[in-house]
Order: sequence, then C-alpha cells, then structure tokens
Amino acid sequence: MTSAVQLPFEQPCPFQAAPLLRELQTAGPVHRIRTAVGAEAWLVTGYEHVRRLLDDDRLGRSHPEPANAARTGESALFGGPLGDFETEHADHARMRSLMQPHFAPKRMRALRPRVEALTAGLLDELAEHGSPADLNEALALPLPIAVICELLGVPYEDRAQFRAWTQAAADVQDRARSERGLYDLFTYGQELVARKRREPGDDVISRLSTAEGIGDDEAAGMAMSLLFAGHETTVVAIGMGAVQLLTNPAQWQALLADPTRIGRAVEEILRTEGLGGGGIPRYARSDLEIAGVSVRAGELVLLDTGAANHDGSVFPDPDRFDVGRHDAGHMTFGHGAHYCIGAPLARLELEAAFSQLIPRFPTMRLAVPVEELVLNTRTLTGGLLGIPVTW
Repeated sequence: MTSAVQLPFEQPCPFQAAPLLRELQTAGPVHRIRTAVGAEAWLVTGYEHVRRLLDDDRLGRSHPEPANAARTGESALFGGPLGDFETEHADHARMRSLMQPHFAPKRMRALRPRVEALTAGLLDELAEHGSPADLNEALALPLPIAVICELLGVPYEDRAQFRAWTQAAADVQDRARSERGLYDLFTYGQELVARKRREPGDDVISRLSTAEGIGDDEAAGMAMSLLFAGHETTVVAIGMGAVQLLTNPAQWQALLADPTRIGRAVEEILRTEGLGGGGIPRYARSDLEIAGVSVRAGELVLLDTGAANHDGSVFPDPDRFDVGRHDAGHMTFGHGAHYCIGAPLARLELEAAFSQLIPRFPTMRLAVPVEELVLNTRTLTGGLLGIPVTW
C-alpha cells in the first residue's frame, strides 16, 4: 500500500486488532498514514524495526520548528513535539539520572510488602461489597493510585482531583482541555514541592525537592510526570489484563492451579494489552531510511509497539493470549535509552493484583458480554470505562 491510510483504524471489537492494521503488517514494516488530526506520518509496525528505532538517536521527541510539526492529536502531552531540539538528548539523560534511583530494584523490593497489603485491602473491600461489582473501580484504578501516592508522597485524599487533571491532560481531542489539565497538574506539583521543602518526608517528591541543582519548577515537572505515568498506564494494564484472563477461563484456571506462573502471565498481559494502531511519536532529526523507505528530517514517525508486540514473525500466533508463552521480550516499556524507568513498579503491581485476585475470587467472570465493554478513546492511555464482574 503506497497511499496514506487514516488513523484511527476501524476496530470492530475492542480486544481484536483492527483488520487494516494486520493487513498493513503483512504488507511490510513501515507505512504512510494520516494521523487522527490529518497530519502525514510514517507508521512502523515491524518488531525488529521498532526495537532498533526506539534506541536510534536520529529520532527524537523535539522538532526544530514545533509550530510546523505534524501532530498525532490534540493532547498537550504527546500530541506534538516536546523539548528543546538542540539539547534534547542531554536533557533526557540528565532527567533519567535524576529519576532512575527512585525506582532502583532495592527500593522496589522494599515496597513489595506495602503493595501486597494495599492489594489485600482492596480485595477485602470488594468481597465486602459483594457481587456484582466493577473491577475497574474496585482494583484496577485504586491500586496504582494508592501506590504512586505513597511512593511520591502525594496525599491520597487528593486522588479524585489529580485523576481529573491527568485525564484532562491526556485528552487527545480537546487541546484547550488538555492544556488546562496540564497547567492544573503542574500548579499542584509546585504546591507539593513547596510543602515538601518546608516539611520533607521519606518520599520521592521530598528527595527531588531537596536535591542539589534542581529548581522548584523542574522538581514539580518531574514529580507530576511521575504521577501521571506512574498510575495511568498501570490502571490500563490491570484492567485489560483482567479482561484477558476473564475471557480465557482456561488461562485463569492455569494460574489458579500454578501461582508460580504469575510472572510469565504478567509479561503476556503486558505484551497483549495494546493491539497497535498508534504508536510512540518521534521526529526524524536527519534524513534516514527505514526498511527501504526514505524518511526526511522533521517528519513524524510513529513507533507502534503494540503492533510490534503482535508481529507474527516474532510471536507465533500473536493474537492468542497464553500465560505460558516463551517468546522474545515485548516492547511495552520501550527499549534502550528510553526504556521506562517505572517498569519494575508496574510489574510489581500487576503481580500483586493477579496473584491475589485469582485465588481470592476463583469463580469470577464478566457480568456482560465482552463486546459490551467500552474503551476510553478520548485519552492518550485509553483503557476500559468499566469492568462489570460477578462471582
């Protein structure tokens, strides 16, 4: 296919890949497309190409002429270019060096008992509430929020407020709403940083606020980036993972019979949660070639990790959900210099959620046909608007 195709692709079922995307993947690894706002871009769907390009410094998030750059959508967060074109790589390296220690393996191991206790408490409340219930509201949403609040030092009682701001900031359809949400979130971060400077505690924001060489605004920006990324994507992963297991009862029973398979199941949940049809936005910093296709400097390139995670040349029978899968690693957390620093935390939360949910509610099932579940198409992270369950 040489003509540009339009995003988003038509997806008849929320848990099945868009037929056109699979058709494109069969045709080759890179394709000319138009984004949801009509901008021309390149969509890369092949596993090996996405993996290599994720760690290619000829691509970046910035653009030399931001006002003229192609956009993926109206989100102020990821709809267009971010950062300074001249200093992007150095800025990114510095940011990672400041944030990565807070997610070191030792810290995550120390956090595990608390995550498990929070999970148990939420499941106690679910049992007390009784059947039927919304698993999204009972577990997928509150667990990541509670964990990130404790880790960062954000008051849990503010959760409804900052959740509304993060959802607004992630709006891919309304630029004004997205910009307002981002502003409100940053203002909240400034208030938290000021408070932590006066009364520091044993939390990430306190450590960022009192670290040498970090100004108030930078600390607030990093803190709110962690707050957004630290709960939004995990909410989606828990919800989508639960539905994958509930619609594949043999897989649910396999984990009930052998809890040692939870770790592998989490990786399969992470692999399959995104079906593709979008991708991580990057701008070409120079002319380059991708799979024989010439990409010009400044053009938008979408690295579709969801499609790559369903590349049949790497993952046999890629659309099959299998908690016993032994395949190449997925790229849900990215690759190389941009690999997600929060990956250990997300894995910890997913393991806690499913290692307790399944034995605690062995007969749980969806209370509605899977076709009736509704995806949130308005926000960057997506996810389900509700997961009605019974047991």
